[in-house]
Amino acid sequence: MLLDFFPSRRLTIYLAKMFALRIIAVLAMLVLVLLMLDLLGKTGDILAVEGNGDAEIWKYASLRLPQLASRFLPYSVLLATIITLAGLNQNSEVIAMKAAGLSAHQILAPLLLSGLVVSVISFGFNERVVTRANATLSAWEGVDFAQVPDDPATRSNVYFNDGRDVLMAASASGTAEDTVFTGVTFYERDDNGMIVRQINADSARFADPGWELQNASAFSVARAQTQEIDELTIAQGVTLGQVELGRVNPDAETLPQLSRSIAALQSSGRRTDELEAKWWHKISGPLSAMLMPLLGAVAGFGLARSGNLFVRAIFGMALGFAYFVVDNAALAMGSFGGYPPLLAAWAPFFLFLLVGETVLIRTEE
Repeated sequence: MLLDFFPSRRLTIYLAKMFALRIIAVLAMLVLVLLMLDLLGKTGDILAVEGNGDAEIWKYASLRLPQLASRFLPYSVLLATIITLAGLNQNSEVIAMKAAGLSAHQILAPLLLSGLVVSVISFGFNERVVTRANATLSAWEGVDFAQVPDDPATRSNVYFNDGRDVLMAASASGTAEDTVFTGVTFYERDDNGMIVRQINADSARFADPGWELQNASAFSVARAQTQEIDELTIAQGVTLGQVELGRVNPDAETLPQLSRSIAALQSSGRRTDELEAKWWHKISGPLSAMLMPLLGAVAGFGLARSGNLFVRAIFGMALGFAYFVVDNAALAMGSFGGYPPLLAAWAPFFLFLLVGETVLIRTEE
């Protein structure tokens, strides 16, 4: 019986149904509260744009909702685990199941299976819904909630470093050699970082190397004079690879799209550790929902009347939140090149899988 993780079909359905209902309830509560708080801060910015009204507020809410649901689904699974197991323990149902011969792993098996189903649903939801919402909301926020440009590749407020100098543009549109900057400002700086000349232009096109300005004017700080310039090529150190790297938003691309972006950047000699870590995390991230029942399992065991139930619940919650802290820290280290991308994405998952199993075996098995 110890090798049969689902000895009772009725008990499996009972636990899985109870767990699923609590996940939905906790997720709905978290998302609605956080969405309301987010709207309190963003409504003023949205309505500040002429022509925006209730429709734009609902549009923002519809785009923000998938993001919040995706981000806080693992937290909801963790809290649902603690609520479910603490309730079962409080009502002596865990004791009844153990008296019937079930091990701790057999009690947790329906919850782990439900967590796996949630992980699969979360992965599909992220790929089909969240990436599109991220892309649309990022473009909308880039223009300060005004009219979104027709070209989805358009980015607002971009800047690039060319040694000491800085190239800024109000927007960047087009792809590859057809990239065009509009509203260009170029700052030439000396060895001390002081601006010696400011160049403004209506637009700039890639000149291989550098960027050719149209309708440019230059202001000399030393002479305090402005001079019109017919043709000028600037920022020869700013390559198309830098522009494309800035264009890639891993949260707004699906796995196949991100794979193509990584391959394109690698072919141009660009560093892609951050994007590769995000690629792997698109798989390991949703799987955290399957890990939460194991980390929160400590709340479901031990005698409820011993007074340690609350302490166990707090310990399970702390263990689950510790996973998210370590996961974010590892992902940040992977982005800076401190960890290999594969290790940054998967090490926290397997580390806390072993920690959860160790705690469960040492305390209950």
